[in-house]
Amino acid sequence: MSPDPESALAKVRALALALPETTERPSHGAPGFLIADGKFFAYFWHDHHGDGETVVIVKTTGSDEQAMLIEADPDCYFRPAYLGASGWVAMRLDRDDTDWDRVGDRIAISWELAAPRRLLEAGGR
Repeated sequence: MSPDPESALAKVRALALALPETTERPSHGAPGFLIADGKFFAYFWHDHHGDGETVVIVKTTGSDEQAMLIEADPDCYFRPAYLGASGWVAMRLDRDDTDWDRVGDRIAISWELAAPRRLLEAGGR
C-alpha cells in the first residue's frame, strides 16, 4: 500500500481536471471525476475496504478491452470491485515504476468514453 496516497491523488487530479468541462466530486467517500453533464469517468481509491491498493479506476469500451488490459499487464491492471462488472478497470498507482503517461492516456480515453458528443465534436481533449 502506498504510504503517500496524496502524491498519487495530486497527479490523478491534475490529469483529470486538465480535461474539458471536468469537475471533482466525492463518490462514496472517494474522489471522483466527472464531466459537466454528470457522467463519472474516473475514481481514485486508496485502501478501499482495506484492500491495500492505491488506484485510479477508469472506463473501458467493455469487458473485452478490460480483459485484454488485465491479461497484458496484470501487475498494473485489475478488475475492481463494484465497477468491474460494468467494464471499468483499475490501475495500480503505488508502484515505483508507475507510468504516469500511460495513466494520463487511460484517464483521457475514459473521459472520451463518457464525454457528450458536443465535446467530442468540438475537438475533445
